[in-house]
Amino acid sequence: MQTNDRERDRESTPLSTVVRVRSLLPSLPPAERRVAQRVIDDPEGVANSTITELAQTCGTSETTVIRFCRAIGFHGYPELRLTLATEAGRAQSAAGGRVIGSDISPDDSLEQIVEKVTFADARAVEETASQLDIKMLEQVVDAVVAADRVDVYGVGASAFVAADFQQKLHRIGRVCSAWADAHIMLTSAAVLKTGDVAIGISHTGATVETIDAMEVARSRGARTVALTNFPKSPIAEVADLILTTAARETTFRSGATASRLAQLTVVDCVFVGVAQRTYGPTRKALEATFEAVRGRTVRPDRRRR
Repeated sequence: MQTNDRERDRESTPLSTVVRVRSLLPSLPPAERRVAQRVIDDPEGVANSTITELAQTCGTSETTVIRFCRAIGFHGYPELRLTLATEAGRAQSAAGGRVIGSDISPDDSLEQIVEKVTFADARAVEETASQLDIKMLEQVVDAVVAADRVDVYGVGASAFVAADFQQKLHRIGRVCSAWADAHIMLTSAAVLKTGDVAIGISHTGATVETIDAMEVARSRGARTVALTNFPKSPIAEVADLILTTAARETTFRSGATASRLAQLTVVDCVFVGVAQRTYGPTRKALEATFEAVRGRTVRPDRRRR
């Protein structure tokens, strides 16, 4: 991609530099990845560093720093520094001058844990919304609306997100299944056909089971959609359409906390888009399903006094 194309892409997308760098991190060469990690860990420090200081800190060369800048859409290091400084000032202003880290330390009080967790979750949702490609989202909604069948694949924490999406679509009368078992994912993908949609959910974009199922689904003619935090991850290679989140998992990454909420945000956007496109049938289905479960709540006279 030419420099002016990268710049146009960057300017057309409102996501912050740190969010963009984080999403590209796994696809960068090792030396550039060290520079990227420094930008993610301490954007203000990078903004206040010369190119020589940053290169020394990262154990690399000034040429590598320049290559990194161009890889993420900047002309050079001065532009990166200025952008990071501007974004840091804007973030501090929005936070009322408070600086809240999302890493949990052993000495944090429960009150601090609550503050950090809620801050990280809110940021994940806000940053995911800010970088969501609306045109791509529209194509995904179109595909789901037109689909005869939708299969959703996800393992681990992503399986819960897949199940949530399946429940939502099923309630408005869409034929949808969510699978988390590797063998069942493959067998379900093997019977998909042209006109069906397969959606693979993976925060890292590197989950082998999900990628394999997507590959089989694509070979059968199904439209494939990936939901991932990293647009250049392996799952992108088997996806016709890609939706991205912008979540950062830190100390307790294995808990998949912020990433799960970011995925649910995107899933909700797809669901509401589908529901809006099929407003009449959706409303009837919601009324019918509500009526079906309305009597399944505890009546006031059965509550303990």
